[in-house]
Amino acid sequence: MNPLVGLGTLLLAMTVIPAHAQDIVRRQLGDFPIASSIVVPAGTDLVFLSGTLADVAKPEAPAGSIERLGNTETQAASVLGKLAQELAASGLTMADVVKMNVFLVGDPTQGGAMDFAGLMKAWGRYFGAPSQGKLPTRTTVQVVALPIPGALVEIEAIAARTATPRP
Repeated sequence: MNPLVGLGTLLLAMTVIPAHAQDIVRRQLGDFPIASSIVVPAGTDLVFLSGTLADVAKPEAPAGSIERLGNTETQAASVLGKLAQELAASGLTMADVVKMNVFLVGDPTQGGAMDFAGLMKAWGRYFGAPSQGKLPTRTTVQVVALPIPGALVEIEAIAARTATPRP
């Protein structure tokens, strides 16, 4: 083997391999508060959180209305809070989330387009700036409807942590 090729391969491997073989490795996506990719090593515990919808924000509003659950920002904050609680029940935090899928219904006040800005306002409360670190990867799509009338936001998540020893 050519010594230069071997050295180049070694240097490349050193930039990809984490300092500790069991570390979860996250790559930032510039200034945007999500990761571009995450490597979850074998043997890591994964926790899958089901799609979650918002709690009622205004009980006095008509059932099935957007006003009852709130706008996109209100609903996203509710959903993210519920996911944080579910993670806590498993001894995890939002910093352990490695993947989120966000489903947004078009908001009538936005001409039927998803309110991405409203999502990002709520998102920033949990994930803030890229400098915070431990950001998840994320996919956000607009859907026609969700299971509850008036729902504008549903989010599912996958969290990961270094495997705990089994008894």
